[in-house]
Amino acid sequence: MKWFKHLAVTALVAVIGFTSISASAPSVEAASKLSGKIVINGSSALLPLTLQAASEFKKLHPKVKISASAAGSITGPQAVRKGIAQIGAVDWDASKDVPGFKKFDGQVAHKVAVIPFAAVVNKNVSVAGLTTKQLQDIFSGKVTNWKDVGGKDADIIVVNRTFGSGTRVNFQDKALNGTDFMSKGSNYKEVKTSGDMKTTIETTPNAIGYMDLAYVTDKMTALKINDVSPTEANVINGKYKVWGYGYYMTKGDPTGATKEFIKYVQSDKFQNGSLKKLKFIPISKMK
Repeated sequence: MKWFKHLAVTALVAVIGFTSISASAPSVEAASKLSGKIVINGSSALLPLTLQAASEFKKLHPKVKISASAAGSITGPQAVRKGIAQIGAVDWDASKDVPGFKKFDGQVAHKVAVIPFAAVVNKNVSVAGLTTKQLQDIFSGKVTNWKDVGGKDADIIVVNRTFGSGTRVNFQDKALNGTDFMSKGSNYKEVKTSGDMKTTIETTPNAIGYMDLAYVTDKMTALKINDVSPTEANVINGKYKVWGYGYYMTKGDPTGATKEFIKYVQSDKFQNGSLKKLKFIPISKMK
């Protein structure tokens, strides 16, 4: 999608109008009776999905408005708890404890996508793949030159997401097997959002980072991990392990426009249409 090529999110906000929905596509007359406003905060990894779903929802439901912002997964359930948002977009199930984060009591998790994550490098890096051990050594700071992992003689620039990022949680757990990230240094950068990571990797020679596939462009290389490519087929067949579910968190069970929007995102029409085109994987594909 052309608009996505220019996406760089720090606190990107999109305001869109829409009305009612169900998985069985109601008539415009029936749908037009629904009204309200939905605020969504949280994961920048899920932002492309949210914006696309809201855009489609707008055509069917002009009386409901949605605003979406992305500053990292942890901000999603926090905003729901504070009553700032109806939906918190998160790259983990925030109704349960996960390493580094306590659960958010009273919140309900709704699966909306399978998110493949990839280690990515700037186009000038000649390495096409790394092992788990090599990734651990690079991101922990033990290996600092590309020549030590099969590349040219050049310092490795490590780009990390800030604490609270769901992409960071998933990558550390599933690509690094829990290995701690390096401390800050001259060849270390931290960025707030997936959009920031995308821009940094594209424009920083010798850089390595990580992101979900929705943000990968032809100006970077998505690395094989243990000789397995980060593709939909390899996630589904179990060969590629670096993936997670994306969730919409709500305070209790959702009602009204919020409920109908989540139903639309979970519908077969969206899951097997626009969601797949954005390089997410339908939740029905994982057994």
